[in-house]
Amino acid sequence: MIEINVNRIEGDFGFEAVDVNGHIIKMDTSPESGGINFGIRPMQVLLMGMGGCSGIDIVMILKKQRQTIDNFSMKIEGERESDKEPSLWRNVKIVFELTGTIDIDKAERACELSMKKYCSVAETLRRGGTNLTWEVRVNEPSISNS
Repeated sequence: MIEINVNRIEGDFGFEAVDVNGHIIKMDTSPESGGINFGIRPMQVLLMGMGGCSGIDIVMILKKQRQTIDNFSMKIEGERESDKEPSLWRNVKIVFELTGTIDIDKAERACELSMKKYCSVAETLRRGGTNLTWEVRVNEPSISNS
């Protein structure tokens, strides 16, 4: 069992979530909805969680294959359903960017295993109807500032 405590601490919609180890995430809604940009939107936290979950999987898989990862980043783009409540993620695309001494085929397979088998957050999104796609880039120019 896991315990997370969530408390409203700032304005009407500023919440802070704390786990048993004291790790904190601040959340809020958009200013258009009455928020004050105190924190990240809860639906964005879900995509961040998927990035962390898949990142851990991919690094574990590649380390077992003796691949050397110098840098690893992701760009995640999402599109939510419009005119629906609740508004779920419709399409999510992830670009995995890895540099180092890494075989591209092994990197692609590691990403596929994470996204289709190991990442619980990706599976949660998929079961909710989200179309998940991804691209793997190894030792290519970064797109993280696009």
